[in-house]
Amino acid sequence: MEPQQESNRPTEDQQAISPQTSTERAYHRVADTGEFAAEIMAIRSMRPAVIAIDGPAGAGKSTVGYELAQILNFLFFDTGIMYRAVTRAALDRNIDLHDAAAVGTMTKRIDIDVTPVDEKETELLARGIYCHVQIDGGNVTLQLRTPEVERNVSIISAHAPVRHALSEQQRRIGLRYGTGKAERLGIVMAGRDIGTVVLPDAPLKIYMVASLAERARRRFCEQRKKGKAVKLTQVLAEIEKRDALDSQRALSPLRRPDDALEIDTSEMNMAEVLEFLLLTAADQILID
Repeated sequence: MEPQQESNRPTEDQQAISPQTSTERAYHRVADTGEFAAEIMAIRSMRPAVIAIDGPAGAGKSTVGYELAQILNFLFFDTGIMYRAVTRAALDRNIDLHDAAAVGTMTKRIDIDVTPVDEKETELLARGIYCHVQIDGGNVTLQLRTPEVERNVSIISAHAPVRHALSEQQRRIGLRYGTGKAERLGIVMAGRDIGTVVLPDAPLKIYMVASLAERARRRFCEQRKKGKAVKLTQVLAEIEKRDALDSQRALSPLRRPDDALEIDTSEMNMAEVLEFLLLTAADQILID
């Protein structure tokens, strides 16, 4: 959706980086005019064909990452979903969720994989589900968003053994898609330690930021659209707390990779972000 008047700023109920018509315009420029054909080819030629996107909550990693992946015919993989998968697996196996060693051992033993959600699966895409998730070959995608998983995923994500084991699984998935011979031509991986821990040698690293006020506004609008009764001050406080936890944790703290391309999305719409990334990323690849 686009504001009624021409402006780079959204109305109260819209996120600046995700107006639908802006995304459509970006697609038309890429698909119809071929304006970015050379840039797309340059990015697709990377080996491994991996784009690592890191940044704080609300910066636009998932929104932009998915649209960028669609343009490139890459898989978009929000790595946070893997913590939900581990939570689901531990619950199903009656493992004590507070036992870090036990959950970590289980995480090493299970095989978690992801495959693309088809564009025709509109109900999943509308819910922000961009990957099918398999545990030991069984599809658990719709089981990862139950209230039981929601209540417990934060416990699982705090365990160091789980984070270590999932870094290995994420690396395996990234390198498999990075060959260009999997279900997509490459992969866009979003998280908080992709470019620093999971795939520090990724040929293209992006660090996305936005002002605290803008990130809180986006999250507030998102939750309000879902029917949740929240206050903007409450959301802002939650994001501030999350920022502190992410940046100060002992294991894999959030930080900008030294060689990352940084972009501030606070004042940008989707088309502008995609244009910037395609042009700047391609230039960086060609120079390297």
